[in-house]
Amino acid sequence: MSGAVHYDESSCDADEFRRLIETRTDAGEVPRASEIAGKIPIYDTAALEPELAGAARPSILAEWARVLGTGPGVLMLRGLIADAAVVASVSREFRRILAAEAEASLGRGDHFAAAGRNARIWNSAQKLCLASPASFARYFGNVALAAVCEAWLGPGYQMTAQVNLVYPGGVAQRGHRDYHLGFQSPATMTRFPAHVHALSPALTLQGAIAHCDMPIASGPTRLLPYSQTYGPGYLATAREDFREIFEAHCVQLPLAAGDALFFNPALMHAAGQNRSAEIERLANLLQISSAFGRAMESVDRAAMCSALYPTLDALRGELGEARVAAAVAACAEGYPFPTNLDRDPPVDGLAPPSQADLMRQALAEHWSEDRFAAALDAGERRREP
Repeated sequence: MSGAVHYDESSCDADEFRRLIETRTDAGEVPRASEIAGKIPIYDTAALEPELAGAARPSILAEWARVLGTGPGVLMLRGLIADAAVVASVSREFRRILAAEAEASLGRGDHFAAAGRNARIWNSAQKLCLASPASFARYFGNVALAAVCEAWLGPGYQMTAQVNLVYPGGVAQRGHRDYHLGFQSPATMTRFPAHVHALSPALTLQGAIAHCDMPIASGPTRLLPYSQTYGPGYLATAREDFREIFEAHCVQLPLAAGDALFFNPALMHAAGQNRSAEIERLANLLQISSAFGRAMESVDRAAMCSALYPTLDALRGELGEARVAAAVAACAEGYPFPTNLDRDPPVDGLAPPSQADLMRQALAEHWSEDRFAAALDAGERRREP
């Protein structure tokens, strides 16, 4: 696969995938881990924090970078939030926000979860910060959290978070990879060259902080160590044979409140089934982004779309569909993120429509200039913080 320029269905080899995930974690490669469970290194946060403040910090970050990249792809920080009072305080804020948003009947779309099985707070980091700055400071002012983010992404990373509350009876997710490329359809994935498949995991880090004790019965995240090393793995997650491999070989670790998992977004993973009778599984899901996930210039693409739309509509006969599509791509924002997921949820898929999606729809359906302008403006308002 190393010479592939693009991946497609034929790139996926289940036997090769099985060989990769049979890799064992060598204790010598994770010397600072307190133990290894299910191939996953577990670190004692309290023991590491003094070292993270001193000369050992670079070697710890290097170890974590290897774990997340070419190693098992996932690590646990036991006791990341060591103060139980902080976890309890932030949990109360999250439940208050959940109740307020439920009372306001805010619509909720979700990634991968069946409707009614869970409750979600989008942008929980901002909402916590505005509701209780002191709680935010005590929670996110965390040396080990900053260190693991920097280990994978370097400095200047961007913190975002979404709370997920899974009720008893909540069903398991199917094995998948995550943002960016994991949120695209298989057809779209094939359009990105193989080197982008390799790049996408370097742009984000996934994390999950437990806000309650999570025994296996409550369905903590199922993880497939070393699966992130498989090149065409984004496409493979849509195949039933790979999903069967995931179901047969995935592992789960029980978590205590304050424990945290961090994993490569290309790691094949899925939430487990909440088979408990009364545990409401509450987790704060962190999605930390690279500082480099930005364009060089700030561009008013909404203004550009408004100006260009009537001209493209008038010139479609002269230009032809391919050239119209190229003009849309040069003008409109082709990516739906970042957005305000409270107002712009992914109701009909994994992502809301992008500005370019809207423009293509308007051109295809011959919308009037006024109708397009109104829809464009509504989309901009939905994306506002």
